[in-house]
Amino acid sequence: MKPNTQQLSDLTIQVRRDILRMVHAVNSGHPGGSLGCTEFLVTLYQNIMERKEGFDMDGIGEDLFFLSNGHISPVFYSVLARSGYFPISELATFRLLNSRLQGHPTTHEGLPGVRIASGSLGQGLSVALGAAQAKKLNGDNHLIYSLHGDGELQEGQNWEAIMYASAKKVDNIISTIDLNGKQIDGTTDEVLPMGSIRAKFEAFDWDVLEIKEGNNIDAILAGLNDAKSRTGKGKPVCILLYTEMGNGVDFMMHTHAWHGKAPNDDQLASALAQNYSADQIDY
Repeated sequence: MKPNTQQLSDLTIQVRRDILRMVHAVNSGHPGGSLGCTEFLVTLYQNIMERKEGFDMDGIGEDLFFLSNGHISPVFYSVLARSGYFPISELATFRLLNSRLQGHPTTHEGLPGVRIASGSLGQGLSVALGAAQAKKLNGDNHLIYSLHGDGELQEGQNWEAIMYASAKKVDNIISTIDLNGKQIDGTTDEVLPMGSIRAKFEAFDWDVLEIKEGNNIDAILAGLNDAKSRTGKGKPVCILLYTEMGNGVDFMMHTHAWHGKAPNDDQLASALAQNYSADQIDY
């Protein structure tokens, strides 16, 4: 049985607590974008993706996910652990020496669920497209999902991959762009305006849909199911996901300041108080 909206909401609160505690413990990490994508990744892994028990790098006979903006590793690690890929207790090792949970995910650490090293921005779509074409060659009808930051689209390799995907009719991929309008040095419009991202993807012949309420689980469910229905029709699919950086913590929202900054003790206490559930089980 897939979890219902309330169960997904409860898990979202738990994941937010994980993110905050992980980053606070080592005074390092990226809480802003992690919090903004929590509802999306929880819904994707818990309700949408077809996953097998266990983990292998071949990923045959299941949907695969590739995180391109690897700095939001706290949310990725939490969702993987809470989805059964590795012990939840291991979250306590985030960013420590010799941990498998480094600041940016890496494959050589052997952490189940991690399929690519994604510290350098702009490369995830290229890898995801390779996996999508491999599935076609193998006669595997499962889908590839990828997640990218909006600021990350300022990297040129993305656009080579975007052009390639439509030219080769890679129609078994759903790539989501986290449109929070912020990056480490300010808003995306201040750093490097990109104009209409929708128009750009459509100009490259992608099928584009929008999830206007990117922190609303029901809206995410509807959008992801819509995206799935558009696969297999000759075009790659792009979701524009409008999120709020730092979502769920009032003082982290509506600013880029928490892109890569950890909360202090008092801030952590305030943030955790805003994310309380009777069913929470912290690591």
